[in-house]
Amino acid sequence: MGEASATGPDTAGARPDPVDAGDGVVVTRALTKRYRGGQLAVDGLDLTVPAGSVFGFLGPNGSGKTTTIRMLMGLIEPTSGTAHVLGRPMPRSARAVLPRVGALIEGPAPYGFLSGRDNLLRYDAADPTADPRTRRARVAAALDRVGLTAAAGKKAKAYSLGMKQRLGLAAALLRPRRLLVLDEPTNGLDPQGMREIRTLVRELASDGTTVFLSSHLLDEIEQVCTHAAVMARGRLITQGAVADLAAGARGRLVVTTPDTGDAARVLKEQGVADVVVAEDRVTGEVPGRDLAEVNAALVTAGVRVRGLGVERASLEDAFVALTGEGFDVAG
Repeated sequence: MGEASATGPDTAGARPDPVDAGDGVVVTRALTKRYRGGQLAVDGLDLTVPAGSVFGFLGPNGSGKTTTIRMLMGLIEPTSGTAHVLGRPMPRSARAVLPRVGALIEGPAPYGFLSGRDNLLRYDAADPTADPRTRRARVAAALDRVGLTAAAGKKAKAYSLGMKQRLGLAAALLRPRRLLVLDEPTNGLDPQGMREIRTLVRELASDGTTVFLSSHLLDEIEQVCTHAAVMARGRLITQGAVADLAAGARGRLVVTTPDTGDAARVLKEQGVADVVVAEDRVTGEVPGRDLAEVNAALVTAGVRVRGLGVERASLEDAFVALTGEGFDVAG
C-alpha cells in the first residue's frame, strides 16, 4: 500500500546517465521488458513526463501500463533501455528517489486487523525520515484529505474496495511528494468517489506535485489530465498535451433535426461518409465541400435544420483512430 519500495545501492555519487534529466520528471529511453517465455510486455518506450503536469498513461488493460510503472518505481528490472525518475536512474537510485515519490500500484493491501488510522501510523513509522512528533497530525491530515476521517477507527478488513483505495492514497500523501504515481486510482469507486479523487488530483497538481496517472478510462484522462500518452500492445502510440491529441483527430459533422431519416439520405447524397442517426441528431464525417452547400441541400429537400456544425473530436475519437482499439469511456 502507498509508497513503492525497492532495494539496491544508492548511486548518489555516481555520474548521471547520458540523458538530459531536465527533460521531465520521468524520462524513459527505449525502455523494454520481456518476461521469461518471450512475452514482450513493454517495447522500446520513450516517455517524457513534464514537471507539474497531470500525466495520463492510457491504454486498454494488458497494454503494458502497470509493467512500465513497476519499472519506474524500481520494483522490477527492465530487460533493456533506461528510466530516470526525478533526474536519477532507476532502479539504481531507488533509495534516493522513492522518499520523494508517493505511489499506489496494483491496489492497496492494508493490514485488515488494524484500523485505517493505525495502518497509516504503522506505515509512517516505517519511514526513517518521518518525524514521530508530528506523526499523528500527518495521519489525521492525510485521512481528512481523502475523506476517511469518519471511518478512521474502523478495521481495514471492514473497508469497501473504494475505502481501501482511499487509504492507499492517504498513505501516498503522508509526506509532501514531488511525484505521485497512481495506477488506476478510481478502481472500485462509485461515481461520487471518482469525482472526489479527480478533485484531489487537481488540487495536488495545483500545489506543484507532478501526478502520473494510469487509466483505461478515457473520461478520466480527458477530465483530469493536462498531458497523456497512449499505450497499445506494449508500445507507445503517441504522447503530448491532451488538447493537442484530441485536435489531431477530425471532428464530426452534426445536423440537429426532427427529420433524421431525410437528413441522413441527403447527407449521403452529398458525399458524407459514416452517417449515423441518434435521436434528433445525424452525424457523419466532415465532407470536403462547403458546409453552406450541405445546409442548402438539406433545406431544399425539406429538412428542418435546427443546427448544423462540426463537433470537436473527443479523446475517444483520437485514441480509437490511433490504436484501432476501443477503450472504456465511462468514468
